[in-house]
Amino acid sequence: MIITSKKGNSYELVIGLEIHAQIKDECKVFSKSSTNWDAKPNTNISPMDIALPGALPVLNMNAVSKAIAAGMAINATINEESFFDRKNYFYPDLPSGYQITQFYKPIVENGWVDISLEDASKKRINIERIHIEQDAGKSIHDLVGDKTCLDYNRAGVGLMEIVSKPELSSPFEAGEYVKKLRSLIRAVGASDADMDEGSMRVDANVSVRLVGEKRLGTRCEIKNLNSVRYLQAAIEFEANRHIEIIENGGQIDQETRLFNVEKGETRSMRKKEDANDYKYFPDPDLPPLKLSTDFIDAIRKNLPELPEQKLTRYLEYGIIEKEAIIMSEDIGFSSYFDEVAKKSEPKMAYTWVMIELLGRLNKEQIKIEESKILPSHIIELISLITNGKINGKIAKTVLDEMFVKIMSNEVKTPSEIVKDLGLEQIDNTDEIIAAIKDILKNNPTQLQSFKNGNQKLFGFFVGEVMKVTKGKANPAKVNDLLKIEIDKA
Repeated sequence: MIITSKKGNSYELVIGLEIHAQIKDECKVFSKSSTNWDAKPNTNISPMDIALPGALPVLNMNAVSKAIAAGMAINATINEESFFDRKNYFYPDLPSGYQITQFYKPIVENGWVDISLEDASKKRINIERIHIEQDAGKSIHDLVGDKTCLDYNRAGVGLMEIVSKPELSSPFEAGEYVKKLRSLIRAVGASDADMDEGSMRVDANVSVRLVGEKRLGTRCEIKNLNSVRYLQAAIEFEANRHIEIIENGGQIDQETRLFNVEKGETRSMRKKEDANDYKYFPDPDLPPLKLSTDFIDAIRKNLPELPEQKLTRYLEYGIIEKEAIIMSEDIGFSSYFDEVAKKSEPKMAYTWVMIELLGRLNKEQIKIEESKILPSHIIELISLITNGKINGKIAKTVLDEMFVKIMSNEVKTPSEIVKDLGLEQIDNTDEIIAAIKDILKNNPTQLQSFKNGNQKLFGFFVGEVMKVTKGKANPAKVNDLLKIEIDKA
């Protein structure tokens, strides 16, 4: 992205992202405490989590497996030997005064992902590392007067920090990169990566330089961005702030900043530390992490289908690319759809899951993962259509009725609703013919006009038959029998 200043100078934007994703596991990374940090304050803690004297860390190998799976998803090298280090700094919600992390040798290095640009071309973003570390607690400033309260439920929760190279060049690219990473780590089950719920946060390192300049400009880090929209807005504001300072003869201070959502601007938080300020050193309580080739291979063997593999499969189903991309990158959509598509024709599964069901869920602001209409219900609904029990129009009525039942905490299957409301499709030839004959008899003017060449009136007759049969007549039979009866009339 090239930004032209008011003085006509052209600047290049350089962005590197650090993504902190909570490892999806029931236990913390160095203790057996629950990872449910949203519980009653200070209930999910252990001596290790709050740094009581003598408490020692015990590494959760399930968390290690999740980080390895994430590394495989980004085409990275998995190190058979890695180390844990202490990152020293003081903050009230960090009870030990240091964070256990991986600085010198992380578990994952040298990965990459491809993102799609605005012109549909691809750009490869290289990823420096994924390292495992523990989260801090939470400071609460608005609970008791002017006092700060500390909740240590989150202290010790396992994090993966995913560090990109400074190769992103625009807010758009940064957003696409985050969405790509989020879909990958969710697909392999490494993290929920829910930015709204706080299980994924982004720090953006932003700098600018004149076009043609090779040396990177002074960077500022924008901390704890919790949505793609805010990430993009913060980057854009920060880039323009840097350019304005430089154009006015000033210098950029290397610092950590926060993004004010309401004002749409960043503000200074503290001077940005360098690595030597943290006084990293190997953690004496944790030995080197040594992994066998068999351990790593077992994780690779059980790796689930990744979004790009799903995309290929969805395109083969005949789903349009734009929709196929959305489906493949959202684990909630793809899991639900795939379960239906296993037992239904894929195009019909797409129609009834991604159009009909999702439209109703969005209207009620229900996530597909929380839907009380299960994949088995949609499979049954499609089966009723393909077996000629109901037609598509009636199926929509059935789905609407299911939503009514759900809102009153009552769930009925499609078959039960069809039976309760008497919606079963009329397939009886004699019954349909009788309805057609009555309609032709009562509409002689339209019948003669059709025979004189007004072919559009065929739709009129079909509509009248469906109206008389309350939409329950088999549409295919109506069309076939109507042609025969018109010829006879």
